[in-house]
Amino acid sequence: MEYFDWTSSVFHSVPYPVTCTTRGADLTQDTVVVLCPPQCTQWRMSVFGTGVYAAVSSICGAAVHRGILGPAGGPVRVHRLQGRHNYISSYAHGIHSQALSHWTASFSLTSRWSHFELKEWPNQQSDCQMDIAMVIDSSSNIGQRRFNLQKNFIAKLAAMLRVGPIGPHIGLIQASDSPRTEFLLTNYTQPKELLFAIKELAYLGGDSNTGKAIMHTAETFFSQENGGRRGHPRVMMVLIDGWPSDDLDQAAMLARESGINVFLVSVAKPAPEELSMVRDKDFMKKAVCKDNGFFSYPIPSWFSTTKHIRPLIQRLCSLDGLLCSKTCYNSVNIGFLIDGSSSVGDGNFQLVLEFLAGIARSFEISDVGAHIGAVQFTYEQRLEFGLSDYSNKDDAINALRRISYMSGGTSTGSAISYTTQNLFRRTGPGRNFLIVVTDGQSYDDVRGPAMAAHKQGITIFSVGVAWAPLDDLKAMSSEPKDSHTFFTREFSGLSEFVPLVVRGICKDFTENN
Repeated sequence: MEYFDWTSSVFHSVPYPVTCTTRGADLTQDTVVVLCPPQCTQWRMSVFGTGVYAAVSSICGAAVHRGILGPAGGPVRVHRLQGRHNYISSYAHGIHSQALSHWTASFSLTSRWSHFELKEWPNQQSDCQMDIAMVIDSSSNIGQRRFNLQKNFIAKLAAMLRVGPIGPHIGLIQASDSPRTEFLLTNYTQPKELLFAIKELAYLGGDSNTGKAIMHTAETFFSQENGGRRGHPRVMMVLIDGWPSDDLDQAAMLARESGINVFLVSVAKPAPEELSMVRDKDFMKKAVCKDNGFFSYPIPSWFSTTKHIRPLIQRLCSLDGLLCSKTCYNSVNIGFLIDGSSSVGDGNFQLVLEFLAGIARSFEISDVGAHIGAVQFTYEQRLEFGLSDYSNKDDAINALRRISYMSGGTSTGSAISYTTQNLFRRTGPGRNFLIVVTDGQSYDDVRGPAMAAHKQGITIFSVGVAWAPLDDLKAMSSEPKDSHTFFTREFSGLSEFVPLVVRGICKDFTENN
């Protein structure tokens, strides 16, 4: 067999749960594995000694001091020793241990995995700075035995990936009747803790609703609240035994639109006599980031997975190959060209700014993500802020809301030329968008400046209010005119256009990239 024996000495003891304040003196065995809870550093823990600790010490506090227990908690091996004199004080890993002249019993600590080294993986991946969600098959299709083989496989994969604070982070979801999140990206950032968490996974059974699991993962798993890191590529590795019970189309589309690179690892594909039971024979093509062979990885059997670990990791960690990392939400430059003429009025001007803020809120604005800039115009033009002036969403939206109303005439054509030359001057074509908002007739020609902007690779959406002529709006808009032109009689109707404009930007970006 090519898989770990989970009943071997690597994990031979079931950990005994303790509290953060449980003392060495509270244990009766000479050697025992205990399970410390998370966040013990938030408790007041008494620790006496260094390396060898007085039995009156907190076990978990001593483990943090020793450097073998992190914030997530976990298992620790405790060895009971005789009492001694002169326990030494020291400061380590945020814990200040105290000196003690004498105590009647002592203990020392080792990692639960002290005799299990990861040296069997000599070429571990150390430069793979991805956020990786593993979606594993826990359905009745796979069964308990193959489920254990699957755990062995992902444990080996995790061991070679070598998770760490600046390396890859791994979270895990089980696919069954309903998806179940087992742990998030930041729950286990040490390899040994992660292996233990994988070992503890329980088989669920039920239908193979892989589509539900992909949707669940794409919706919230990579959010910053759940431990997703800004600027780190998002990877979802989906393992499936046989075929799914549900459709994958909508879930896979959401994943792609969210910038998630979906890999599908299919083990034991359907035999010819089983094909009639497969709901969608093209499920592999539809599930992945892109149907180019790179994101699909078939494995013939769970009994021959070891040789596939290294080539699979090379794909997961291939930054250049992750085609779905760049989406409209994190890659576009959006310029707002705002009519500040006298006919707008101060109250309506605020409604325009709220409309534009609603569009901006939909994008991941950052120094490496999407950018927004704004120009206000009357007969004159004023650069309110440039595309690179604000590197986070809150600052950019606050700057947008602070724009003061100019009041004056309306020269939309000159404003388009000004914006083309001053706002987009340092950006490449294919991802630049200009949203023009105006409420009236321009005193100058808009066709020539708009055409020049189109030739420069700037896509224009025209948004007209009140007395804005439809002919001028369409003359400014990019092709097809109907899907790039919006009009409302009242300024209060602008908010309805937010999702339509955002969807239009993303549609254009996807088609052009």
